[in-house]
Amino acid sequence: MVNKVILVGNVGMDPEVRTIESGAKVARVRLATTERLFDRQANETKEHTEWHTITLWRGLADVVDKYVRKGSQLYIEGRLRTREWTDKDNQKRYTTEILADDMKLLGRRADGAQGSAPAPQGYVAQPQGGYSAPASQPYAQPAAQPAPQPTQAPIAAPAEDPDDLPF
Repeated sequence: MVNKVILVGNVGMDPEVRTIESGAKVARVRLATTERLFDRQANETKEHTEWHTITLWRGLADVVDKYVRKGSQLYIEGRLRTREWTDKDNQKRYTTEILADDMKLLGRRADGAQGSAPAPQGYVAQPQGGYSAPASQPYAQPAAQPAPQPTQAPIAAPAEDPDDLPF
């Protein structure tokens, strides 16, 4: 069975971040995705915006807390999760949200808002104030390279452990 969601959108309001009793950090983000469709009969482009509730835990919640604000553009991979609860009027309520497994900071909408936080490790600041992943991923499978010339010293692999990264 497969339950996978991939979204690219803009954060609609500053994230809610809290720490639960066990000490784990959890963040909730409202993400807007917009589809643009051309209506041939009306000869105009129509937009449909869908709002998604994203829940992020532990390391991803730390990154959200430090770097994500209203207007940030995010790439989210996760799973649909439906929860049920009883409200104060004893009515059963349901909500469907995305439980994030991966998040990438793509940048910020070009609305003049500049981020004051420094870029996270491994990300590059963009002119519009957001962040994007570097062009070369440090842990990607390397392409076949020609053998180094005798005058070149071998390049050492990064000392970082990819399992220690916060996302």
